Amino acid sequence: MKNNIRVIRKGLKLSQEELAKQCGVTRQTINAIENNKYDPTLSLAYKLSKHLNTPIEKLFHYEEEPI
Repeated sequence: MKNNIRVIRKGLKLSQEELAKQCGVTRQTINAIENNKYDPTLSLAYKLSKHLNTPIEKLFHYEEEPI
């Protein structure tokens, strides 16, 4: 799953550390999500949406993997 979190976070002038604290996770978790190495739980996706003031549909883009 691809995402726009880094672009939106930087546009709001938030550091990974600040966003992580707001969402109750580590900076490493935010980094892994931004680098498409970790898909967040639904609960964390909603927290990211809330703290980035952006609908979930605009944060994440689902791409099916070829079979």
